[in-house]
Amino acid sequence: MSARPVSARRRPRALALALAALTLFATSCSSGEDAGEDAQKLTIFAAQGPDTDLASNSFSKEMEKLTGTTFDWQTTTWDGTTAAEARRIQLAGGDYPEVFLMVPWVDQFSQQDLLRYGQQGVLQPLNDLIEKNAPNIKATFAENPDYAKLATAPDGKIWGLPQWNDCYHCSYQAKLWINTDWLDKLGLKMPTTTDEFYDVMVAFKTKDPNGNGQADEIPLTSSVDDLLLPYFVNAFLYDPQGSGTYPSTLALEDGKVTLQARQDAYRKALAFMAKMYAAGLIDPAAFTQNRDALVAKGDNAEAPLVGAATALHPNIFVTTGQDDGRDKAYQALPPLKGPDGVQFASYNLPSMPGATFALTNKASEDEQVAAIKMIDYMFPQDQHARAEFGIEGKDWFKPEPGEKALDDELTPFARVPEADPNVKPANDGWGPLAQYNSNADFRNGQVQPADGYERKLFEASKLYEPYVPQDQVFPYWSVWVPQEESAEVAELTTNIQNLVSQASAEFVTGTRDVNDDAAWTSYVDELDSTGLSRYLQIEQKAYDATK
Repeated sequence: MSARPVSARRRPRALALALAALTLFATSCSSGEDAGEDAQKLTIFAAQGPDTDLASNSFSKEMEKLTGTTFDWQTTTWDGTTAAEARRIQLAGGDYPEVFLMVPWVDQFSQQDLLRYGQQGVLQPLNDLIEKNAPNIKATFAENPDYAKLATAPDGKIWGLPQWNDCYHCSYQAKLWINTDWLDKLGLKMPTTTDEFYDVMVAFKTKDPNGNGQADEIPLTSSVDDLLLPYFVNAFLYDPQGSGTYPSTLALEDGKVTLQARQDAYRKALAFMAKMYAAGLIDPAAFTQNRDALVAKGDNAEAPLVGAATALHPNIFVTTGQDDGRDKAYQALPPLKGPDGVQFASYNLPSMPGATFALTNKASEDEQVAAIKMIDYMFPQDQHARAEFGIEGKDWFKPEPGEKALDDELTPFARVPEADPNVKPANDGWGPLAQYNSNADFRNGQVQPADGYERKLFEASKLYEPYVPQDQVFPYWSVWVPQEESAEVAELTTNIQNLVSQASAEFVTGTRDVNDDAAWTSYVDELDSTGLSRYLQIEQKAYDATK
């Protein structure tokens, strides 16, 4: 997989999937008909959402029938800490299930996990199973080699299956959303430079744009999950960080792996942010509050308080469907141009490296076949829709004449109604557990109205895509650190990222003086003493191995 970011707006879809799906049905339905007391049992560890009961779920029942297997569910919640701890305890104690089925943004196996447990014999390679029993996965790998590369370890083994997610708007995580109602009220234009942005924030703070006669406006805010700095750092040098999903500032400079947070231009970015903070333009809680605290400010009942926020999408900081319509006022601000003409946007592959599906050595040969057929079923488009959304004609529908897909260049294939908050969701689909082949045709081929939320995010992302410096993107998703160095690099990564995060916040808030050369030199020395040189050496070697 190359370092060049690939737009997730469109990917060709192979017709082989449909034929493969028919083959799978033909070879599997007879065993499914016999599922009952004599059926084999498969224990599955899974992340279960609050509105789903996997044991009684109608898609679970279909998969039991299809594979001739009964499922014994071991479920955890969508809380990432809880899920990761439950998985760790099971593996450490040796009392683990045959199948792990997870959600990437909750918990999953990392690349290092896959290598460690694979070499220990705990995880079973999927290569032969896919070749012999998974025609849909095989066809998908052939049409999308990047997916195959993402799943394949340097030893050639597929120790687990990641989800492929062509989420176009997720590729550009470091977005900023600005309150255009306030701009209009104050007669201001969308800022295009860092200096203009500063002036707009001053106006938001001092000119009472919410009209309540109080100086209660919060010009700029964020949360620990959404990261305040990357959007602004990109006006000084490329910052690959998007959200807490990928908090590293590793980048490439002429093929050399570098840490952006050590560069002089990074200091200039922090100095700009420190200037804004000193002027009272940044929420003091932006570096410490969680998303619940953030959205409480966005949803403030008395009056809108938030002028701008850095987040993947606005629903993170303001609930959709506000009576006063404030949620519709937040529009994406394209990358700002810095004082030296720098204007970049962060890029992250929306598919996470590692694996959400894995088979352990507890599974018999027949159980392994049943499990891979279960996953394989979810790859063709309509079967994917059944697995993720539920039953056609009940939970999702074929498009009506005249309805348009999210991507206007695609023919729509499905319309998924917006959830009614007053109605309990049907227990018919697996939701994010089923998103294994969310390619661009699947995601962008769904019907979206002209004023739909997903369309808003899709169009907003077009403002960022042209500003990604493709030669500077470090392709972390294809970089596998060897098992013998994984523990070392894991410790170095944690220590370096924690230092960068803490020191950056301290420079912005004034705890450290960013304009003091001695303070900056001390920070650089701290980075070096934390093992930065060794960290970059390991990452460089692993990166070079991908070429």
